Amino acid sequence: MWRLIEDGPRSGPENMAIDEALLRSFEPAASLPVLRLYGWSPPALSLGRFQKADQVLDLERCRAGRVPVVRRITGGGTIYHADEVTYAIVCSPEHIPPVSSIKDSFRVLTGFLLALYRDLGLEPSYALDVVAPEARLGERTAFCFAGKESFDILVKGRKIGGNAQRRKKGIIFQHGSLPLVNRAATGLSFMRDRAPGLAKDAASLEQCGVFAEFGPVRRQLAEAFQRYFSVRLSSQPLTEQECSLAERLLTERYATDRWNLEGVEM
Repeated sequence: MWRLIEDGPRSGPENMAIDEALLRSFEPAASLPVLRLYGWSPPALSLGRFQKADQVLDLERCRAGRVPVVRRITGGGTIYHADEVTYAIVCSPEHIPPVSSIKDSFRVLTGFLLALYRDLGLEPSYALDVVAPEARLGERTAFCFAGKESFDILVKGRKIGGNAQRRKKGIIFQHGSLPLVNRAATGLSFMRDRAPGLAKDAASLEQCGVFAEFGPVRRQLAEAFQRYFSVRLSSQPLTEQECSLAERLLTERYATDRWNLEGVEM
């Protein structure tokens, strides 16, 4: 059995504080694995753990547009979160099918997304399986949707959503996005490098002809997860310990520029 935490839209700092609280609270030998599903309100930009905010973002434009900036505990490029369903997984390696490498774990842990897209009538593929041989996979990009990793999911050649992972001893944490509407161009407008081509390969359900709302997609995502992993999800709220830790992380870390803009540990 897995815990299912069905969360509504929250602010960027709240979302990242809860994700980290779930990771920190997880006991590999005792905790149930977790699937959290949530959204973002207001829209926000999330930086990868090691990005330098002033180098990749036009911070004046962000402030003028009142767009919050939050830093993830996972790596990768900047993502603009709006009109999407986001998932977070916290588990031990024993909770998922065997993998041959950390890279291969992305294939296993995103398989339920392929199942969902197929349920919705789409034909998803991993980038590794469909891109041209000369394509450069895994190239680091400041803007998430400007590059492709081997196990990024493509629909009609365009990247739909993004996924990032963090490892601790005996624990796998992964979160990722499922865009309902393509807001990549809006996100790109807050970057320092705003070359239009950097958002051209991003896709969303709407662009693929699937007009869906947050609630129904969240339910379908949970159903696809259960079927793909052959597990049962039990809907449970955050524990008191997780809530308390999330509140502390929000105050001490995710509500501060020292963490969000500078990446300084508190």
